[in-house]
Amino acid sequence: MRQAKWMSLLGLATRAGKVISGEELVVKEIRSGNAKLILLAEDASDNTAKKITDKSHHYGVPMRTASDRYTLGHAIGKDARVTVAVMDAGFAKKMAALLDES
Repeated sequence: MRQAKWMSLLGLATRAGKVISGEELVVKEIRSGNAKLILLAEDASDNTAKKITDKSHHYGVPMRTASDRYTLGHAIGKDARVTVAVMDAGFAKKMAALLDES
C-alpha cells in the first residue's frame, strides 16, 4: 500500500512537470542544484549507482531507492527508468517520508 502512495505522488509530480528521468539529465540537475530528491532503482548497474550516489552525496541531495527500474518507470508513465530526480521541495519531502515509512 505504501508503495502505491509514493508511486501515485511521483506520477502527480510528473504530471506537474517536476520530474526529470535519465542518468545524464539527473546528473545535470544535481550539479545545477535543482534536484531536491533522487530516486535510484535497486537494479541499477554498479557504475550508474556509484555515479549517482557520489554526485548526490557531494551536492547534498537526498537519495532513496526504489524496488526496480520497471516500477520506477511505470510510476512516471514511461518505460524502465534507473534514476529519477524530483525538482520540487514539497513533492520531495513527502515522497522521502513515504519511502522511509515503507
